Amino acid sequence: MAPTPRTNAQAALVDSLNALLADSFALYVKTKNFHWHVRGPQFRDLHLLFDEQAAEIFALSDLIAERVRKNGAATLTSLAALDGKSRIKGQDDSSLSAEAMISELLADNRTYIEGIRQTKAAAGDAGDNATEGLAYDWTDQAEQRVWFLSQLLA
Repeated sequence: MAPTPRTNAQAALVDSLNALLADSFALYVKTKNFHWHVRGPQFRDLHLLFDEQAAEIFALSDLIAERVRKNGAATLTSLAALDGKSRIKGQDDSSLSAEAMISELLADNRTYIEGIRQTKAAAGDAGDNATEGLAYDWTDQAEQRVWFLSQLLA
């Protein structure tokens, strides 16, 4: 049986979900990187916070990928594809200060929220109520990360 052809709205949703998947992996790796490399007087608290946030982000990646598959499409399948689609850039500097790490994660989580909002809008256009509903939870989780990180810089 041949796959059902996708409408433009469905194709846009899949593209948006795959971009969000790429962002999830980039944000996960960066958060985990900072977990491994944070140092200074807030080490213990930040080490634990970054680890908690990384685990939350990693769990979202599977939910996002499953929405792509449930929409009858393929997910991004390689690190190169993920990197090429992500709006969140990697960070190779392992000597950043804790404050610089927090600032970078704060900005990246704000970018992530914007990606979720774009995906939510695309889901609405495609009539995908399930993805649209999940986007509310994803946004809430990301907004909590932004709140926690912003309070560290206050």
